[in-house]
Parts: sequence; C-alpha cells; structure tokens
Amino acid sequence: MRFRPRNVRSRLTLWYVLVLASLLALYAGVASLFLFLSLREDFDQNLLQDIETVEGMLAKEPNGLVSLHASHPDAAEPRIGHLIEVWSPEGSLLYRSAALQDQALGGSPDRDEGLHDPAPSTSRLPNGTRVRMASSIYHVEDRRVVIRVAYGEDRLWRELSEFGEVLLLGFPIAVLLAGFGGYALARKALAPIDSMATQATKISAERLSDRLSIENSEDELGKLGAVFNDTLARLQAAFDQLRRFTADASHELRTPLTAIRSVGEVALQDQRSPVEYRDVIGSMLEEVDRLTRLSESLLALSRADAGHVQLQREDISLVRVAREASSLVEVLAEEKRQRTDIEGNADLLVSADRLILRQAIVNLLDNAIKYSPPESRILVRVQSEGDKQVSLDVVDQGPGIPSEHQPYVFDRFYRVDRARTREWGGTGLGLSITRWAIEAHGGNVALESTEGRGSTFRISLPLAKYSSTNQSKGGPQ
Repeated sequence: MRFRPRNVRSRLTLWYVLVLASLLALYAGVASLFLFLSLREDFDQNLLQDIETVEGMLAKEPNGLVSLHASHPDAAEPRIGHLIEVWSPEGSLLYRSAALQDQALGGSPDRDEGLHDPAPSTSRLPNGTRVRMASSIYHVEDRRVVIRVAYGEDRLWRELSEFGEVLLLGFPIAVLLAGFGGYALARKALAPIDSMATQATKISAERLSDRLSIENSEDELGKLGAVFNDTLARLQAAFDQLRRFTADASHELRTPLTAIRSVGEVALQDQRSPVEYRDVIGSMLEEVDRLTRLSESLLALSRADAGHVQLQREDISLVRVAREASSLVEVLAEEKRQRTDIEGNADLLVSADRLILRQAIVNLLDNAIKYSPPESRILVRVQSEGDKQVSLDVVDQGPGIPSEHQPYVFDRFYRVDRARTREWGGTGLGLSITRWAIEAHGGNVALESTEGRGSTFRISLPLAKYSSTNQSKGGPQ
C-alpha cells in the first residue's frame, strides 16, 4: 500500500527531508570526487618530482647495472617514491627497489616508451596492490634508460574512506535534525490555518457576523482568510436579504388575506342587502387583485434569481417601446388627468426582449403616475449617450425622494411611504423588477431626485448593432 501522510504538515516535512537528503547526498558525492581528484593530483605531482630526484641519483656501475647514490646522507630511497625500477631500452632490468620484492611495476618497456607524455597512470602489482606510476627516459652518462617511480594508493583510499565515514556518520544526524526542524517550521507556518479552521467550525447561519482573525494580511494565508471573510460577508448579506424578503413577503401576503377574511366575517354577521354584498365582494376582489399582482411579481423575481428567464432579443426602437408602455398605463393617467409626453429619436435601436423591457418602463411610468399630482405632466425622453449608449428618462413632478431613501428604492419591498404605497396598491417590487430587467440587458438604471422637485429615473442601454438605415431591410417595426 502506498504511504501517504494524512496532513499537510507531515507531507511538507517529508518533502523537505527528501529534498535535503538528496542535496546532501549530491554534495557528499561531489565532495568525495573533489577530494579524490585532489589527492591523486598531489600523488602525481610527487611522482613527477621523485622522477627528477631519481634522475639526479642514478649512477652507472661497472657491471652494466645502475645504482642510486644520495647527494646527501639523509636522502635515502624511502623519501623518493618507495617503488623504483630502471630498465634499459632493450628490456633488461637495471635496478629495482627492495620494497617491490621481485614484483615488476609493468612489463619490459618498448623502445618508444617515454617518448610520449609520461602521464601518471594507475596499475596493479602482481599481488593486487594498486599503485600510481609515472615513467620517464633519462641518459646515464652515454646510456639511455627508462625510469619508473610508483606510489602505493593505500594512503589515498584510506583518506577517502575516512572522509566517507565522516559523511556517513553526519548524514543521518543532519537528516534527522532537518526533519525535526522542518516539522517545527511547518507546524508554525500552518498554525494560522489550524486557527482559521477552528474558528470556521464555530460559524453557523446564526453566527454569520463572526469573522476569521488574520495575523498577517500580506501573506498567502492572510489573503486566504480575507477571501473567506469576504465570502462570509456576502453570505451574511444574502441571508439578511433573504430574511427581510421572507418577512416582507409574508407580511404582504398576510395583509390582503387578513383583509379578505375580515371583510367576509363582517359581511356574514348580519343580513345585508344585495347592494351591500356587492360592495363587500368588490372590496374582496380588490384585495384578490392586489394578492395576484404580488404573487406574479414574486414569481417573476424568483424565476429571475434562478436564471430561468430566457431573453428573446430583437432590435427594437426604444421610443416605440416607450409608447407601448405608455398606452398600457394610459387609463391610470387619465383618472388623475395627467399627460404623458414621449420625446426622442425613433431610430435609436436597442437589442432587447420587447416584453421584459416594456414591463420595466411600465413600472417606472406606473410609479410616476402614482406619485405625481393630478393634472401634472410626465415626460419620457429618449436620447443617445455617445456612440454606444442610449438612455430613457422618466421625469415626474411628484414630491421627490429624500436623499436618505434614494440608495434603497430599488430594494425589494422597500417603500418611502408605506401608508401611501399601500393605499395605492403598490407591492414594493416594481422598481426591483425594473432593475433586474435592465441589468439583464447589459444596462443600468439610476435615480436623480430632489425633494419637492420631482424625480428622474434613467435607463441606460447599449445601442443595437444595426443602425436605422437597416430598419427598412427587415428591422423591427
């Protein structure tokens, strides 16, 4: 079975130890090779120096052999190589060190031996001893001889072995210390994660306001904690919005149901005339109508949040859509003797879903009609904003919206004046649906209002790809 540590701390320590052990092994190998080459270079230099020394000590004997004569009393053979042979070019042995004990440093020399570079080389004696040998050609008086000088490599390998033993002894100690140190460092480095994990386990839906403590916001763990805190903040905002939405929806649904129940119970208490029953039924139908509109608005927002609304885009004139929306609320405007004027270039096209965009404009017009006084004027103005944007303004002459309420008018169920909105049959969802519809088309909706001077709701949408010159070739009508 494959071994795999369960926690990150152990895995980091294991990887750290493995990497360090590999580096130490590589270092030990390189150091050993460097020491070996350095020792052998010293051997080679000593060999070459000893060859020069032997050349100065050679003397010819009457019997045709050669001998070594020290120029100083202390200069004896053991100081110069220990292993020495002198051969004639014809292959006759002229001199051999006593330490060799009749073991040749090599075969009899060829006539051309020594004419090339006499580089030291390693060889073995017949008894298996490894020696480092160098050779040279020299003339003793008028006679040509081949000189061989060798060192035993026992000292070289002994020093190399001692160095290896030191490395082998220190290697496990270094790895063990590195393991403990790496585990301590990993534990300290990952301590913030353990702390954040402990704090995160205590966070629930009832404690979304809690946040993770961050020791250092500049490092990676601090950034992770900041991202987690941002996520918690978004979740808290979503939960709070959901709670408000649920509470408001429950309240809005309960109000018409309570009104229907109350009207029905009162009507059943006493015997009434057909006219009175008709009034009671009319009141109940008004509440049913309000309940129906609220249910439809909630269903539309629910489908929008779930992403189930598919836009059927087409290139349409924003002015024409505004006229269609105005015709749908024309009856409401006539009841208050209000006038709706539409201005703008009908050739300004947007790529949008006609029904959804029209509903967004209807919501703005309905809002303007409700809050504008009788016999007032509501202006719908369409104009371009550069080469890429087109805007639609709905300008009313109502009381305006106080500045403290303006940031929240597009929130669901938010009402500036709950009593008057309830009286006019509003649900507090119209502007929320408008904002969703416009943002779904890649635009935005904004409010400009001064208390006592009316309000202006501005819709901004990107222009369609097709210009008005293409309208005659199959564009929208």
